[in-house]
Amino acid sequence: MAKQAIWVMLKAKPGKEADVEAFLKQGAAMSHDEPETVTWYGVKLSAGVYGVFDTFDDEAGRDAHLNGEIAKALMANASTLFSNEIHIETMEILASK
Repeated sequence: MAKQAIWVMLKAKPGKEADVEAFLKQGAAMSHDEPETVTWYGVKLSAGVYGVFDTFDDEAGRDAHLNGEIAKALMANASTLFSNEIHIETMEILASK
């Protein structure tokens, strides 16, 4: 069972919603190159509001992801795509199915 996770809320800049959705789809594809990333989800919460939820078996896997190419791409595109400050929430998974 995955024991570690991250959550990032993303608010698209006006008119950038399609770009954000394309960016999230690209992130999902890139996650296949990260064997320590157990699951990777890009989600739409409401109009212009998105999120990323990822799971990992351990802290080493999470740290590898946070220092990997997806995280670098997120930070490189943050000022262009998102109106909010990027804040990565780390969490421990207590139960899952």
